[in-house]
Amino acid sequence: MTRAVLSIGSNLGDRLAHLQSAVDGFADVLVAVSPVYETAPWGVLDQADFLNAVLVVDSPGVDEWGWLRRGQSLERAAHRVRDQHWGPRTLDVDVVTVDGVLSSDPELLLPHPGAHERATVLIPWLDVSPDAVLPGFGPIADLRYSVEGVRKRTDLSLDIRETKIGE
Repeated sequence: MTRAVLSIGSNLGDRLAHLQSAVDGFADVLVAVSPVYETAPWGVLDQADFLNAVLVVDSPGVDEWGWLRRGQSLERAAHRVRDQHWGPRTLDVDVVTVDGVLSSDPELLLPHPGAHERATVLIPWLDVSPDAVLPGFGPIADLRYSVEGVRKRTDLSLDIRETKIGE
């Protein structure tokens, strides 16, 4: 069994619908969905604010590479374009951590680089797993990060929809 923490974000088009598409895409393995947060861009600042959330997923037959590929498939379905590092995107699905696995593979660095200092990951993650530990960094509740530019969107929510085999 592998449990993963995924960070999802969008700042192009119907941002909430893009996040919902990720929730729907992981519905069969979904353990928890955080509230939605609106966050200022990071890296490239001259772009629209992001909507962000964290998903906790679990499946006995999926390893870290499986979670990565599944997230990439959802990004492609949302017409994600990768033409600028840290640039705007319809959907971003990042694998934050998978059962404490450490990876230095350039295609899948685990835990996700910068997760230990990004409020866009840590604040939503705290909402769904307050006792979680980020491998190599310790309990996420003890990590220090700036909350500037991060606000909970209580007017928005992601729906966990049941899926049936064959849908």
